[in-house]
Amino acid sequence: MINKNRAIYVFKYLWDHTDEEHPATTKDIIAHLASLGISTTRKTVADDVAELQSGGFDIVVNRSRQNEYFIGSRNLELPELKLIIDAVQAAKFISPKKSVELIGKISALASPHQGDELKRNLFVDGKVKTSNEKVYYAVDTLFTAIQTEKAVTFKYIEYTAEKKKVYKHKGQIYILSPYDMVWCSDAYYVLGFSESHGKVVKFRVDRMHRPTLSDKPYRPKPDNYDISEFCRQVFSMYDGTLCTVELKCENSLMKSVIDRFGEDVQTRLFDCTHFIATVEVSVSPTFFAWIFTYNGKIQIISPEMVKREYADRLKMALDKA
Repeated sequence: MINKNRAIYVFKYLWDHTDEEHPATTKDIIAHLASLGISTTRKTVADDVAELQSGGFDIVVNRSRQNEYFIGSRNLELPELKLIIDAVQAAKFISPKKSVELIGKISALASPHQGDELKRNLFVDGKVKTSNEKVYYAVDTLFTAIQTEKAVTFKYIEYTAEKKKVYKHKGQIYILSPYDMVWCSDAYYVLGFSESHGKVVKFRVDRMHRPTLSDKPYRPKPDNYDISEFCRQVFSMYDGTLCTVELKCENSLMKSVIDRFGEDVQTRLFDCTHFIATVEVSVSPTFFAWIFTYNGKIQIISPEMVKREYADRLKMALDKA
């Protein structure tokens, strides 16, 4: 029986030991098969490789007196694997333990000779990994709920002033009809209709305790639900009164304005050193904090009520200081 499966053993040997920089010779393959008790010849090795190639396996042959063979494509190229591993290392919602496990599995998609190149020490400034080991199961549950249109129930975690984890609202059970998953600011969020809030809201996934599929009625997406608009309001400047605001900005800040509002942001020249950006934002402490970080290089021009509110907040902050 083992001789009948000879081509499979040839493929496994090539998969486990070869890449473009490390091909295997016919002699190498014959020696490996012999160690398994499989007798073969140069011709049968060539026939087995041809059979594998005809079956769609990407095996490259360097023809010479001593043919060399290696796996051509592994579905994901080495640079792609490196990018995925960097993303796993950088993702806050993946715990350190799970990161190590995932990177090990991803590395197995490369050849053993490429493994050292995947041992990457990526420095991620200010990124703190979650301690929630179950978050990846929560993500899977939420995606299943979205696909099957099932409600989920869960408790939500918050922190006390002593940094202790507690359940929000004394362990209230939340009922959510999830619509979409969103990755923002290096964290996973789920958007959906919350029965306790009576509207579409967001929850941060790594703070959801054991989301579970539920038989509770699922609320379909409201007719006015627009994920792009919801994310723009909630994730760009957070909840607040939506308002059109004119900002006077120094020319050097055009990149910052585009990073925040996108390339379609409406702008016009003001003078030699400034431009005006007309943006729609949720007027909120987050918006004012964003303006403040530029230390006067961005000024609110209109409307007057937003200018006054920003001035009042600045005065209060200075008085407290």
